[in-house]
Amino acid sequence: MRLKSYLALLPLLALGACSSGNYQLFHPINAIATQEWHATIIDTVVMLVIILPVLLAIAIFGWRYRKSANAAYDPEWSHNTALELLVWGVPFVVVAGLGIYSVKTIYAIEPYKPGLLQKQVSADPQSVLNVDVINTDWQWVFVYPKQHVATIDELEVPKGSVVRLRLTSTCVSNDIYIPQLAPMIAVMPGMRTRDTFDAPVVGEYTGFGADFSGAGFSWMQFATHVVSQADFNAWVQKAASSPNQLSYAVFQKVAQPQVNVGAKVSYFSNPDPHLFDKVVAAARAGVVYPVSAKLTKSIGSNEK
Repeated sequence: MRLKSYLALLPLLALGACSSGNYQLFHPINAIATQEWHATIIDTVVMLVIILPVLLAIAIFGWRYRKSANAAYDPEWSHNTALELLVWGVPFVVVAGLGIYSVKTIYAIEPYKPGLLQKQVSADPQSVLNVDVINTDWQWVFVYPKQHVATIDELEVPKGSVVRLRLTSTCVSNDIYIPQLAPMIAVMPGMRTRDTFDAPVVGEYTGFGADFSGAGFSWMQFATHVVSQADFNAWVQKAASSPNQLSYAVFQKVAQPQVNVGAKVSYFSNPDPHLFDKVVAAARAGVVYPVSAKLTKSIGSNEK
């Protein structure tokens, strides 16, 4: 009896890792991330509704028809209409329901033109902030074409804006992800992809590379700051005052494989207005930035 009591407490162990903690995915702060979180919950619940009864049925049938139970056996049995409807009907309804919900969700958060944000963009086109994002080994370069500034490993956006990211990579594929703000999307050399998110709440949020891209991958994090419009304007002036200008020649040095331990921020003024297109063209032409064996071996010691 005591053993059964202890076994009954086993499910509580599954709650041991549950915490409000720093699970960023569980704390979305805008429309896009919230929709993704809702979709995750719905998908999980629906699958549990299917999986748990199946696991229970397996246990019941295994116990009921075990060898020592002497359960009834009917070698002539071949069909049961109710069972057929259950086996084929339930999966059909579940798949159809999830399919309809998935299509609606996809159009709502579609990275190039999310339906959730179209009303805001139409009502206030000035709220749109365009940022070019270039992935290197192993840093993130953010270029603000209209503001004529650029940064390394810092994304600054004003509260209330709709941020449109245009993304590419120098030579290695990766994924960019800001769990509380922006959905994950691939960033690939020689290609242009887009991502869109809104920024309704002031705060600091963590972004990172979400696809293994070599020895320095673990350090590919960047801070995303949502600030007031006044603070954003001040930040632009600060970046614009930097004596470092991001020409294509300077960018080629930035793009050399290097690990930015601690995600130290760098600012540049007057970035090349055609920098993004030049990076895309270079990748298509086969330009690469090889990682030396010496650098790979020294990353761990550099961290210390």
